[in-house]
Amino acid sequence: MNYQIKKITPKHDSKVCEIIKTVGGEFGAIGEGFGPSDSEVLAMSQHYSDDSSSLYLVAIVGGNVVGGSGVAALNGSKEVCELRKLFLLPEVRGRGIGKELAESCLKYASNKGYKKCYLDTLGNMEAAISLYEKLGFKHLAKPLEESIHNGCDVWMLKEL
Repeated sequence: MNYQIKKITPKHDSKVCEIIKTVGGEFGAIGEGFGPSDSEVLAMSQHYSDDSSSLYLVAIVGGNVVGGSGVAALNGSKEVCELRKLFLLPEVRGRGIGKELAESCLKYASNKGYKKCYLDTLGNMEAAISLYEKLGFKHLAKPLEESIHNGCDVWMLKEL
């Protein structure tokens, strides 16, 4: 499958919002305490910029956005970032797109001087958890204090 990975722009915002909310709903990530309900989801391009040492990437197949992933400081930390909102449409999962998105975000984070990367997710997102484990994320017994997603039940951390 041919695809492109690009930095998000305002023209991608509505489709990215739709994907995050739809895929979040598929896995029960609905309401407060879950990433899809964060206010940034409505206009992701406005919340991720090199100026703030953050990045959101979109995956494009045949001219259509099929998913994305981002990385940004965890609650303003200079050393710990968070892998955020890695969501893909069902028809493109299992093809390496999520891996490339995540690896690109982690490389960016490392280049920006972050020392660790945190993420939180749901236990029923088994394919995502498997990917994170393969990328070197280790399971935590509880979320980091700075985390805002109290609905999640899986917490992971990776040394960069």
